Amino acid sequence: QVQLVESGGGLVQAGGSLRLSCAASGRTYSNYNTGWFRQAPGKEREFLASISASGGITDYADSIKARFTISRDNAKNTVYLQMNSLKPEDTAVYYCAARPPWTTSRTLSSYNYWGQGTQVTVSS
Repeated sequence: QVQLVESGGGLVQAGGSLRLSCAASGRTYSNYNTGWFRQAPGKEREFLASISASGGITDYADSIKARFTISRDNAKNTVYLQMNSLKPEDTAVYYCAARPPWTTSRTLSSYNYWGQGTQVTVSS
């Protein structure tokens, strides 16, 4: 089993930055790739970024590629999402999730474990 807990969300003005954290536990977590998703009210959950278990391979959605950076500290079992130049349309609940390395990074059903989410609100 893998447990994921997100933190770092909050209220920020447009143009500001936030860093989200995803703290993982579970003895098999080191073998999992991790992704970040978000879901705005009335919208489907959206893939943002993924990072491999080693941290050497990343994947980003085109919509956020220039502004968001995913990283991983395996010593702390934590994955981060650095979000810069935030816009009001970035307002959503942000989730991290873990998947086996042989699955597809952008497919929701690839992810076996999900955190509870953290709210990000960007004011104009």
